[in-house]
This record gives sequence, C-alpha cells and structure tokens, in this order.
Amino acid sequence: MSNEMIMSVSPVCVKDEKRFAYVSFTDGERSAEGKIPDCKIVSSTGFETDEIRMLEEYMEQELPRLKRMAASIRLMDAFMKE
Repeated sequence: MSNEMIMSVSPVCVKDEKRFAYVSFTDGERSAEGKIPDCKIVSSTGFETDEIRMLEEYMEQELPRLKRMAASIRLMDAFMKE
C-alpha cells in the first residue's frame, strides 16, 4: 500500500535569533516532520528507522532548495489566494 510521497515546507521561523523551517512528509497514513537546517526528523508516525534516515539524507541533499522554498513563502499571500 504505497501512496505518493507528499512534501511541504513551512515558512522561515525565528526563535532565539535562529532561523529554521519545517519539512513535512506524508505517505498515506504515515507522516514525518523534519527541521532544516538541522536536517533531522523531529517527529514521525509509521516510518521505519531506515526510512527516517533516508528522509534526513534527502533534506541534506536538497537543503539549498528547501531553504529557498521556505524563504519564498509569504503567509499573507497564502491567505489571500482565492
């Protein structure tokens, strides 16, 4: 029962002067949330340890692109879409 993997990226967040964003992965009933630039999965439901490692490796390999995606998100624009 393999569904298509869906990935989403949050806007850039700032806490204690540190910038980061969340990357979410969903595949049917399974989900995982990672944090960049750490490239670590911080929560997961249904993914095996080796799959989590693969998601972390993916975030590391795609870090520049994921950072650009997070930086390009404008919250008000998302709310204003019709």
